[in-house]
Amino acid sequence: MNKPWFYALLAFLGGCSFGILSTFVKIAYAHGFTPAQVVGSQFFGGAVMLWVVYLLGKKQKIKLSAAGKLLASGIAMAGSGLCYYKSLQYLDASIAIIMLFQFTWMGLFAEWMLDRKRPGKEKWLSALILFIGSLLAVNLFGSSEISLPLPGILWGVTAAISFTAFIFLSGRVAVEVPPLAKSMLMSTGAFIFVSIIFPPAFLVDGTLFGTELYRYALILGLFGVILPPVLFSISMPKIGSGLGTILSSSELPTAVFMSVVVLHEYVSFIQWLGVVVVLGGIALPNLTGKRRRRRTNM
Repeated sequence: MNKPWFYALLAFLGGCSFGILSTFVKIAYAHGFTPAQVVGSQFFGGAVMLWVVYLLGKKQKIKLSAAGKLLASGIAMAGSGLCYYKSLQYLDASIAIIMLFQFTWMGLFAEWMLDRKRPGKEKWLSALILFIGSLLAVNLFGSSEISLPLPGILWGVTAAISFTAFIFLSGRVAVEVPPLAKSMLMSTGAFIFVSIIFPPAFLVDGTLFGTELYRYALILGLFGVILPPVLFSISMPKIGSGLGTILSSSELPTAVFMSVVVLHEYVSFIQWLGVVVVLGGIALPNLTGKRRRRRTNM
């Protein structure tokens, strides 16, 4: 299939998958699980499920050099989650997600510097709209007091850089490897990296299956480890990391929607307005792209 809208939809759904995570992480924390247990089980569960599917399906030979690159690329995948969780120890959730959201313009800048593809005005305008929408969606203007400790800002910016790197690498490293095998190796590398930071004690102390941790491992593994890299691996080579970062901004409105439906949190009119603005920012480059293609075909 060679339809731009199809690959754009896959990138959009990849962002939505990440947006689902925060709700279930909050539920896991409410049940007494630690960040080390949640993060570690997420990457362990995702890697195991991908290995099972890969071993049961038709296997293709993967070059050792490509496998090594994909394992190393998993560091960016794990780093975005680890740094974001770390930023939450210092910052309010609303500020932390704004820091993470800087990947929108970082992705455009990375594409410009590394691919020598200067983003068009519509992409920069879209990034600006996304930023304004994110401020509204997290109710920043409704906050009476804002605390910005330097460690939290640094962790948040590092999370955005890591997420940008993850999206960028998804479309460039070992593109000849099938998406499933590619995601399997990236998630394995991510789990190895996370295990170095947080030794996976839950695997030996009975916590994984002795409690409900395995449920969160499955849910977070599916939406945080399996779907995003598979969807990004298919879509990013076709649409580019610049547009891909804009489309993956669907993470924010999905997080807001899930907090209302699952956690029953109150969302103000201003926040809903922010969600609409973010969706408009996501749609802008795609609408202008369609108009450009129609003029070309006329």
